[in-house]
Amino acid sequence: MRLFGLIGYPLSHSFSAKFFAEKFAAEGISDAGYQLFPLESISEITTLIALQPDLQGFNITIPYKVAILPFLDHISDAAKSVGAVNCVKIERNESGITLTGHNTDVYGFRESLTPVLKHIHKNALVLGTGGAAKAVCYTLNELGINYTLVSRSGNGESVLNYSQLSERIISGNLLIINTSPVGTFPEVDKCPDIPYQFLGSKHLLFDLIYNPAETKFLRLGREAGATTLNGANMLVLQAEKSWEIWNA
Repeated sequence: MRLFGLIGYPLSHSFSAKFFAEKFAAEGISDAGYQLFPLESISEITTLIALQPDLQGFNITIPYKVAILPFLDHISDAAKSVGAVNCVKIERNESGITLTGHNTDVYGFRESLTPVLKHIHKNALVLGTGGAAKAVCYTLNELGINYTLVSRSGNGESVLNYSQLSERIISGNLLIINTSPVGTFPEVDKCPDIPYQFLGSKHLLFDLIYNPAETKFLRLGREAGATTLNGANMLVLQAEKSWEIWNA
């Protein structure tokens, strides 16, 4: 039985195992399984791979999309440009084990975002500075969209602090993307600390979170008249691309 999985911590919010179980059942794939592997430290990855000889690939979520890099033997050109990896292919042979990192978040995000983009979405705020944000920024560069990073630890120079988000900044950035875990199940009563009162009908809010389906971030945006989109389609697209890589 070929085994695949997801590493990260915590993983209680993840739908990945459910997605692949349904995919395998629907497509009659009987020689593969998918499991969640919550790792309290990225250093546990070496032990995991040693103890799971059938493991042929895994996805990566918060907080290890950057931390995984030193453990990889090869990194695809795109993932190297992004600076983060969310998909690893494992190859085992007589000479040892080889880990190759890829980034399928870029594909999933781009294909989810572009159908709802309008010509007015020329400037974006990217909330969060982790591995997912790196994939989002890479994609925005490809699409020719200017972006500004926002973080709780922002210093106001290269990265804005949430306290700096004025009406002028909100009205000048009609695309706002949450790449942080704030609002993920079970902490559904939380949301990024932006001034929601300045949102309007021209805004597009994209939350990479998919559990819950409507985060407080998206609900407040919807109530202000903004177009909203969660990360469910991105999850499916990046997962399908991962499956393609593992089977190549």
